[in-house]
Amino acid sequence: MPDYRDGTKATFHYRTMLSDGEHHVLDDSRARGKPMELIIGKKFKLPVWETILSTMRDGEQAEFLCDTKHVVLYPLVAKSLRNIAAGKDPLEGQRHCCGIAQMHEHHSLGYPDLDDLQQNPQPLIFAIDMLKEKMQAVPLIHEEGNELYRQGKVTEAAAKYYDAIACLKNLQMKRAPLPQCQHQAHCLARIQPQVSPSFPPPPSACKLLCREYYEVLDHCSSILNKYEDNVKAYFKRGKAHAAVWNTAEAQADFAKVLALDPSLAPVVAKELRSMEMRLRQKDNEDKIRFKGIFSQ
Repeated sequence: MPDYRDGTKATFHYRTMLSDGEHHVLDDSRARGKPMELIIGKKFKLPVWETILSTMRDGEQAEFLCDTKHVVLYPLVAKSLRNIAAGKDPLEGQRHCCGIAQMHEHHSLGYPDLDDLQQNPQPLIFAIDMLKEKMQAVPLIHEEGNELYRQGKVTEAAAKYYDAIACLKNLQMKRAPLPQCQHQAHCLARIQPQVSPSFPPPPSACKLLCREYYEVLDHCSSILNKYEDNVKAYFKRGKAHAAVWNTAEAQADFAKVLALDPSLAPVVAKELRSMEMRLRQKDNEDKIRFKGIFSQ
């Protein structure tokens, strides 16, 4: 049996059918074009879904016949999901109270088939298709980001890089870290060789170009928490520090770059000169701006 920890996201398609012999379909997520996502341990309103999903492996398809006592709240859940698919408020028409109270309070849910199910509770069949997420998707998404960067679409490239990271984190959260996952994480953190301009950058470089400096600081720091010798992360973080006037922090990061790779001395020297020039320019502007302010 799979071991899903609390916080694991399960992504799946579902088809809900009546157990009337004809298997009349109530809901089908594929018809809506978007799979369902459920976070294990977050106490979803229909607990039986969390129970059955916890028994399934990636890529598995299975049908579950659930007793009436486990699906009595399905009409309310289905109404919310249908509202979401239609772009409506999922809690439309509901006030803050327990599900049973809501069922008695509201004469109609707005959907005839759900009204009928609410008035005549019965067992339901759930056909679940647990979507399989492949580790191979991570480098493919990353390469899409590289291509976007080559085309000058920096913002779109950054989004792709973060999609790759999110995919990887989700895979690692679903199961105990495997050597393959650890290797992929290592490769993703080090995807760009040092500071060579001939290689597409990771998300931090895109964020630098977009002048989103504090996101660069967060991203590079998260990498350095795991990979203390990542030269590129130190270099990009140093540039971000310099951009937001954190002079001491920038100098410390550039010093670390030189300690790890002395061959980058010309590149670091250029960044330090640029930072010093910007500081002098800022000082001159401040002197002009505040000149005579106290004499007045």
